[in-house]
Amino acid sequence: MDIILFLVIMIFLVATEMAIPFLAKRTTVFGVSIPDEYCKDATLVSYKKRYSLLVFIVGALAISLYIGWILTGNPLNETQVLVGLAIQFGILIICTALYFYFHAKTLQQKSRMKWGENEKRVKVMDLSVRSQDSMLPWYIYLLPIVVTLGVIVYTILNYSMLPEQIPVHWGPNGEPDAFTPKTYVSAISLPLVMLVIQCMFLGINETTKRSGIKLSATRPEASRIRQLTLRKYTSWFLFLVSILMTMLFSYLQLRMVHPDLGGNALSISMPFLFLIVILVSTIFYAIKVGRAGENMNLEQEPGIVDIDEDQYWIGGIFYFNKNDPSIFVEKRFGIGWTINFANPLGYLMIFGPLLLILLITILT
Repeated sequence: MDIILFLVIMIFLVATEMAIPFLAKRTTVFGVSIPDEYCKDATLVSYKKRYSLLVFIVGALAISLYIGWILTGNPLNETQVLVGLAIQFGILIICTALYFYFHAKTLQQKSRMKWGENEKRVKVMDLSVRSQDSMLPWYIYLLPIVVTLGVIVYTILNYSMLPEQIPVHWGPNGEPDAFTPKTYVSAISLPLVMLVIQCMFLGINETTKRSGIKLSATRPEASRIRQLTLRKYTSWFLFLVSILMTMLFSYLQLRMVHPDLGGNALSISMPFLFLIVILVSTIFYAIKVGRAGENMNLEQEPGIVDIDEDQYWIGGIFYFNKNDPSIFVEKRFGIGWTINFANPLGYLMIFGPLLLILLITILT
């Protein structure tokens, strides 16, 4: 089961990285802002294809070596897990290096061809877009929070039924593999971590809803569709993850009180099903957002381009703009959001929950 999980994750990781250049916003190629009329430049298209091909080669080689090593070496399960994790991180590191290589090549191409230098830069504002936003309201996110609070109360009321050693970590097979002595804090540490994550999702949804909606001057209608689609499906995706985590963590927590709850079959299948649903949802989210508005044509007269914000993007990944009040902005490479590192609230939103989780871990 462990090997299957790692192989599924590796294949998903490689496939996702291969697709990213073709699902990212069309006017940002490897994190570089490109005027709409040059987005299909043959050189840029070749960069995307070369990136995907190299990722495929690296991924296929890594997965093949991993499978061959397991079949011929018969390593211990713990060793398989460690090597599997190392391979996943290795793939990510190589993909990051490839990204920065093609980011630099794209910058050189843009500078060499002088794209957009002699054209009028325009910023589009449409106040009516807000009324079309269909992100989930904040109170919907209270549902999993209420469930978690109920689990915490139930655990405390049944504290005497808990084992003297409290599980603090579960393996891929759903069985606990690390323990800590029973205390009131350790008994509810798992739902406390879940509660922190749920509140973080609620905060991300609300701050994303208040972030700016940036429209393209060259394709205002297409960009409106993409922005509204991105916001809608991000909201639903966060809620889905919150619900799935609540189900999984609540089940693991209740098994401490009732060890026979669900049986071994459910314990083994739940983490696997959780992972599969998350991966399938991620693929659906990426395709839905990545293709939103892409079939629409240019909608403006020649000589107009969008405002170039390359100066606010470090390496095309890190957004740093003191003049933008938004906490979250759309990624330039990939699907989803990144924080505005010039806004202190962004650090609080991301690193605050991580510090709370670390504190809970230390106390247990």
